[in-house]
Amino acid sequence: MNIVLPFVTATILTCCVTPLVIRIAYKFGFVDDPKKRFHPAHTHKGIIPRAGGLALSVGIVGGILLFLPVTKLILGIILGSLLLTAVGLADDRKDINPYVRFFSNALAAAIVVGLGAGIPYVTNPLTGGIVHLDTWRISFELFGSHSILVWADLLAFLWILWTMNIVGWSAGVDGQMPGFVTISAIVLGILSLRFSLADPSQITVTILALVVAGAFLGFLPWNMYPQKIMPGYGGKTLAGFLLALLGILSYGKLGTALLVLGVPMIDAGYTLIRRIGRRKSPVLADRGHLHHRLLDLGWGKRRVALFYWTVSAILGAIALTVRSQGKLFVLLLAVVGIGGFLLWVNYFSQLSKPQGPDSG
Repeated sequence: MNIVLPFVTATILTCCVTPLVIRIAYKFGFVDDPKKRFHPAHTHKGIIPRAGGLALSVGIVGGILLFLPVTKLILGIILGSLLLTAVGLADDRKDINPYVRFFSNALAAAIVVGLGAGIPYVTNPLTGGIVHLDTWRISFELFGSHSILVWADLLAFLWILWTMNIVGWSAGVDGQMPGFVTISAIVLGILSLRFSLADPSQITVTILALVVAGAFLGFLPWNMYPQKIMPGYGGKTLAGFLLALLGILSYGKLGTALLVLGVPMIDAGYTLIRRIGRRKSPVLADRGHLHHRLLDLGWGKRRVALFYWTVSAILGAIALTVRSQGKLFVLLLAVVGIGGFLLWVNYFSQLSKPQGPDSG
């Protein structure tokens, strides 16, 4: 199969269906009006449709059904994606409790883990050796024989849940999230393509990665500044859900996923520390993310989005050229560099008078 075809198909499908979704969102009230619906993390003005997750779901699920065999795991990915889309639309219509959203995320993660998305081993970045996580197995009978790989499944569950949330936290500026998600999916697709030479089954992962990349690329023109539609909660959780799965399925190369998502990961870590340090719930939104601070410094939305894309592309390119030990070193440098930049931005944004976030 021509692996470019799934990418192009998902791009065209999402790009073409998004205008229809915009009309549906206006008609049925899947919109965001800051005057009626206050949210501390919002950076936009005016009434903007929120139902971007529906458009992305059409491109992703459509691409999967067209180009991939419906195996047990693929079925789990489809079911998890549809669940997240449905919950996202409910949230787009009327904000639902953040703990309900968290439970839906956990359920989607449990579905794919239960249908085979475990992490049987990881590479020790210090020695280059393999750490096996599939040694503790619990077997049981329930309409047939089943088994749970305790450590493998638990790590996969936590990884998916974590990635869904941190990617969603970096979706506050026009074009920001679709751009870095496209880059991240392409990097993970290239990684799986490399392994397909030794393991032909990896071509399935490559196609899945290109479908994800294409869908988000097709959504990008409608989400670029000034955005015509927002990803919504469904779009954000879909992004994290699928990138987490690609990191697992690409031979469990979580180090590559950690690097290419370096900015959202470090921003999320800082956010958790900040919220818990202030004795606030870690799942309640605020206006303290990196993109908010950059806007407070006077950066335009295009500039913020370009910053996220550029750093993701650089870290992704590095991740494809170094081994596990090198990834650890680069990741530590990224933590120090991006973390220091975040602290610097936070300090100076507190000193600066907030400026209009809608400047281009």
